[in-house]
Amino acid sequence: MKRFSSSKRAVNNVIKGEIKWELRPGGMLVQKRDMGDASSGPMIKIKVSHGSFHHDITVPAQSTFGDLKKVLVQETGLEPKEQRLLFQGKEKDDEECLHMVGVKAMSKVVLLEDPASKERKLEEMKRNQSVLKACEEVAKVRAEVVQLSDKVNALEGIVHGGTKVDEKELLGLTELLMVQLLQLDTIEANGEAKVQRRAEVRRVQRLVDTLDNMKARNSNPFSSSGKSEAFECASPSFPSSTRITHDWEVFD
Repeated sequence: MKRFSSSKRAVNNVIKGEIKWELRPGGMLVQKRDMGDASSGPMIKIKVSHGSFHHDITVPAQSTFGDLKKVLVQETGLEPKEQRLLFQGKEKDDEECLHMVGVKAMSKVVLLEDPASKERKLEEMKRNQSVLKACEEVAKVRAEVVQLSDKVNALEGIVHGGTKVDEKELLGLTELLMVQLLQLDTIEANGEAKVQRRAEVRRVQRLVDTLDNMKARNSNPFSSSGKSEAFECASPSFPSSTRITHDWEVFD
């Protein structure tokens, strides 16, 4: 009964926030320590093996494996959830303390990257490479479209000025732009590459529309200046000796 009473007092203390407890390996319930307590203790240097890399890490002797993972973020770039730490062939939980499992100065700890995390990174790398390749393909089309755009703008200035241009030149530019539009359609794009491809498609479509408008103006040059081609009936000219009267004859 006394033991039950002692446990009850401990629980009450936890509830009141006076003492925090943690469960150590082996089922031992001890007062929880914080990093301030650990950092004030003795420091040890341990060797962490990560593939072909080796890191000498100095940490407080009473650190947990979770604390060690936080330190290894700086060295490896791996987030704690991406790390698996093994000591003496066994994977250790974040809550386990180094000194409680026998880690001492110059002990060796093995770091493995979590397989699921590694797979996600490989997939992300593949996606990034795919996006980069698509962006490069869109950039090639963009360079061609820019050159065609300069030609379209030059012809547009001529037509707006009222000068007629060769119809074949307008048709040729339209065909070249349609070729670029088909090229864009063959590019498999995601993410940023998809955004860039969509922008180029819209650019090409605007240029094609501009050429269509130029064809209309080119066939009717007066329409661009607001003049109408409607013919007005001109008054007939008569010899000076002719006298015009308003007398009408009635024909039976």
